[in-house]
Amino acid sequence: MIQYFKNINGVTTAIDHPDDETWVNVLPPLKHEEFLQISDSLEIPIEFLQDSLDIDERSRFELEDNVKLIVIKTPTENNSFNESDAYYITIPICIILTHNQIVTVNSFENGAIKKFLNTFQNRQADRKNMMVLKIFEKITQAFMEYLKEINHRRNIVEQQLYASNRNEELLELMRIQKSLVYFVTALRSNEMLMMKLVRTNFLGLNEDEKEELNDLVVDMSQALEMANIYANILSSTLDAFASIISNNQNSVLKRLTSITIILQFPVLIASIYGMNVPIPFQHNAHAFYIPVILALSISIIMGIYFMKKKFF
Repeated sequence: MIQYFKNINGVTTAIDHPDDETWVNVLPPLKHEEFLQISDSLEIPIEFLQDSLDIDERSRFELEDNVKLIVIKTPTENNSFNESDAYYITIPICIILTHNQIVTVNSFENGAIKKFLNTFQNRQADRKNMMVLKIFEKITQAFMEYLKEINHRRNIVEQQLYASNRNEELLELMRIQKSLVYFVTALRSNEMLMMKLVRTNFLGLNEDEKEELNDLVVDMSQALEMANIYANILSSTLDAFASIISNNQNSVLKRLTSITIILQFPVLIASIYGMNVPIPFQHNAHAFYIPVILALSISIIMGIYFMKKKFF
């Protein structure tokens, strides 16, 4: 699906064909015929358009035939039906700068691009560099919002885990941890991309645009720091729960061992008095009560001993 937008008199207008100072937005489902159409009409290398299809494509920039390509990672919700997959993943978005147009290619539905579209009436398509920076800004904001959602979800799951200790909550924490791994990797890659853009001035920015990009680098670094903090907190939480579970297991085993030892004495006494050999007091009128009282006495004494040692 191909969308063409142009800012006409401050109003975002959808047009039918690419024109000068046009934003071309390519959305899924992606078709090879559309790629060929855009490649021929806008003189874009077909490889630049196809890079968005690789979900593992790293953040980078490239120049070929005076066409600039920027690949940056952006967060999105994971629509997988597998219950062990991450809640959120990162996907690449390709930003292509031609002589007259700016082209964005999305392999999946992209919340950052939707937000950019909603504010496009305040943009000028002839200022392609500023539009790229605003896309970077929306991507950074999307990371921040998803990180806040992840942290909120983590707090809720932890409270549930304190009360229940079920495997379902541990599985949810694992999915959150996977999401943070995706975010940390993508944010680190995006940060390096922006720092290279600052150092090389690949976009040919003016002073105001350079200052804007430097601010975005700071924001991206802040998002990366947030992701690292949340990942460390979650890792520490999981380690703490593992220690708690191990301690609880040791306490249960200690109790079971103590009960087994206490029960061994009545079994031993009953075994001795149950042998078919002459035994003391076998002709006594109270021969039955003697081993019973002896077994109970030893069990009570051992029980009191283990209680004082806090085995129960």
